[in-house]
Amino acid sequence: MGLIGEVFLLPFAPVRGSGWVIKQVLQEAERLYYDPGAVRAELAALEEQLTAGEIDEEEFDRREDELLDRLETGLRAGYGNGDRTA
Repeated sequence: MGLIGEVFLLPFAPVRGSGWVIKQVLQEAERLYYDPGAVRAELAALEEQLTAGEIDEEEFDRREDELLDRLETGLRAGYGNGDRTA
């Protein structure tokens, strides 16, 4: 895009900047959500809740399936390398 195009688009710079910031925040949120280390920690906490009697088997199974799906998605998407160094 030439100089004239940039001049005409200058009033829209805040919108483009806001879009970039939103994209960065979304990427970081996804990275944290799918981080294998975080998911494994949640699985361990879930198992502790089951052991302590805070949740029943049905609730454990449902939440465990959700966490395992997140773990699989995160590893497939490259959010971790599978050896807890993500």
